[in-house]
Amino acid sequence: MKRLFSVHYNDHALDIGFFLLRIAVSLAMIFYGFHKLTHFTEMAQEDFWVKDINFMGKGGAVSLALTVFAEFFCSLFIILGFCTRISLIPLLFCMGYIVAIVDKYEIVSSGKHGHELNHAFFYFVIYLVLLLSGPGKWSIDRLISR
Repeated sequence: MKRLFSVHYNDHALDIGFFLLRIAVSLAMIFYGFHKLTHFTEMAQEDFWVKDINFMGKGGAVSLALTVFAEFFCSLFIILGFCTRISLIPLLFCMGYIVAIVDKYEIVSSGKHGHELNHAFFYFVIYLVLLLSGPGKWSIDRLISR
């Protein structure tokens, strides 16, 4: 019981925590990216991507391709712990774009089950924590840095 209220941390437990955070969040995001990757042709023609997203006027297909790169491929790199901080930058940009441009900074909204937290904001915060903390001990980045 005394250990539950301790303010000291164990390096091994911290490494496990960062590893689990990296894996869980990246696996969740990979499903978003995989769906976009497998339905790329249909989604690139949708008004949402052509009119609402249309990143820098490049069109729906380019915007969707950049999103797939961030959500699928960068998440895969984060799972492996390979180029973790660099891979977090496109994801942070993608989630920030969704929060700022698409959702107009609506962090909390009313939904079917009461108030709901914006998922993109939630991912943004987690990616920011991972960017600041690094991949942890159990990563390819650590093996490379030796």
